[in-house]
Amino acid sequence: MSKKPVARKPDPSTTGHEWDGIREFDNPMPRWWLWTFYLTIIWGIGYTVLYPAWPLVNGVTHGLWGFSTRQEVAADIKAFADRNAPIEAKLVATNLTDIAKDPDLANYTQNAGHAIFLTWCAQCHGAGAGGAKGFPNLLDNDWLWGGTIDNIHTTITHGIRNTTDPDARFSQMPAFGEILTPEEIDQVANHVLAISGQPNDAGLAAAGTKIFADNCASCHGEDGKGNREFGAPNLTDAIWLYGGDPATIKETVTKARFGVMPAWQGRLTEAQIRAVASYVHGLGGGE
Repeated sequence: MSKKPVARKPDPSTTGHEWDGIREFDNPMPRWWLWTFYLTIIWGIGYTVLYPAWPLVNGVTHGLWGFSTRQEVAADIKAFADRNAPIEAKLVATNLTDIAKDPDLANYTQNAGHAIFLTWCAQCHGAGAGGAKGFPNLLDNDWLWGGTIDNIHTTITHGIRNTTDPDARFSQMPAFGEILTPEEIDQVANHVLAISGQPNDAGLAAAGTKIFADNCASCHGEDGKGNREFGAPNLTDAIWLYGGDPATIKETVTKARFGVMPAWQGRLTEAQIRAVASYVHGLGGGE
């Protein structure tokens, strides 16, 4: 006896797509989903009308509300600048050597100077001011141009060997590879090794004494202890800006060095320069 066919509910309409017996139904989207989708479209159109949105050739559309994150940041910066204006005016009016004696100024320069240092100085001198090859360590008491707060302030203000400030500290060591023979450079390099207390060839060092006196002593001094007036480093303390091994000393004598520091006046305000100068002076190496 055959079974009676089971009645099936009619299938919903399909899209007409079928693959391997599988048909794609054309069911309507849920009403809540459609309304959410429509609302996002309305919201998007409203956003582009009210806020900056569409790029133009020379800018963007500003929107009916004229909102600008740049303006918000500028307003916040101005608000803080206005609040700091009185103490910055006091900082500018105070003698540099008296800043550390005033508790309010000392506290302000410690915090503001640290922030300025991290923003503008740490890229070369390091976040901890320990320096790197070619960039001075600001924590020790070895200063090319002097470590008093006045010296530091002048260095930051005008910079070193730059072309933008006529009052920049300037010194230039000749490339002695164009003046001395390789043998003479080897001799004077060994003399420098000797006066800095490092292993050296005694015979070459003795021969280099006269070469040093004739070519180097005018800046570094007869005893090699340097001259801050010229920014000439002390060669006897084994503190080296570019390295003190024999190969590096020979390279320095042969090719010379010409490190540059930008002038910060014009980029920083006088109050900011004083704040970072006080901060650097207080790191431990200031005189």
